[in-house]
Amino acid sequence: MQVGETIENYLETIYMLTREKQPVRSVDIANEMGYSKPTISIMMRQLKESGYIRVGRSGYITLTDTGLAIAERVYERHILLTEILVSLGVDEKIALEDACKVEHNLSKESFECIKNYFENIRKEQGPLVE
Repeated sequence: MQVGETIENYLETIYMLTREKQPVRSVDIANEMGYSKPTISIMMRQLKESGYIRVGRSGYITLTDTGLAIAERVYERHILLTEILVSLGVDEKIALEDACKVEHNLSKESFECIKNYFENIRKEQGPLVE
């Protein structure tokens, strides 16, 4: 299974839910993403078969090392891009939506350059958003 935007969104959602609370179940993902339980079940089976998640006997979902690496990469992009947009004056709700759109399509090289640039600004001036 190729890792596209849909898979990245699911893995990022699982990651965020895991950060908020343990354990994560399919119903939690359905509630967070606004999808039906059958849709979530189909995707969880695909993610499991692809080696991105594990589903325990009790139905709790955890990310594999591969799934976690993808989720952390997407989440880092999401957080930084949101922070940059808000620092530029974009409304936070719009910044969150736009960051979600951009995070999946930005090349690794471009993101690393953006990240390094803004890390240097943070070192010189402090946080982008207070």
